[in-house]
Amino acid sequence: MAESTWPAEPLILAAQGGDLESLTALVCGSHPNVRKFAYSLCASPEDAEDAAQEALIILYRRIGMLRASGALASWMFRIVRNECLRRTRLVPRERAPLQDTAVRSAEDEVLQRMEAARVARAISALPEDQRRVLIMRDIQGYSGRMAADALGLSTAAMKSRLHRARAALQDSLLGAPGGNDEDR
Repeated sequence: MAESTWPAEPLILAAQGGDLESLTALVCGSHPNVRKFAYSLCASPEDAEDAAQEALIILYRRIGMLRASGALASWMFRIVRNECLRRTRLVPRERAPLQDTAVRSAEDEVLQRMEAARVARAISALPEDQRRVLIMRDIQGYSGRMAADALGLSTAAMKSRLHRARAALQDSLLGAPGGNDEDR
């Protein structure tokens, strides 16, 4: 079985320039890779198909936002990953029984607020340089390059800070399952 490849750079550049035929060929040529990645990430085949379609729609609409033509694969994989994650978060809400919805939603809302407050406290306890990169990447959704540029860092330095921030946040959250008594 042959390994599928991504469309060539001239096709990507032509699509970015607005050539409709190139854009159509780019979307069609990217479909097998996007679909394969969606199937590897999503919980169900239906979600994978939906995520792949959504990613291809985003490719069609936003190809002009792609900065480097060589980054098409990583850009598309990130879009698919985000779409699969979004769909995973929707699953429990969509499949909850109707009778329990009112009771569960009030309880879930309280628990969600408590957890959000705990995460916010843990993030605010991070050193400022780590907190800024974590917020830009994981909350605001900046790309690595954009976050690094905005912070005046190299990509490697940004990644290092992000890794330290995530590790510290994880340690903080795992080390304090219910929060500290002094916070209550």
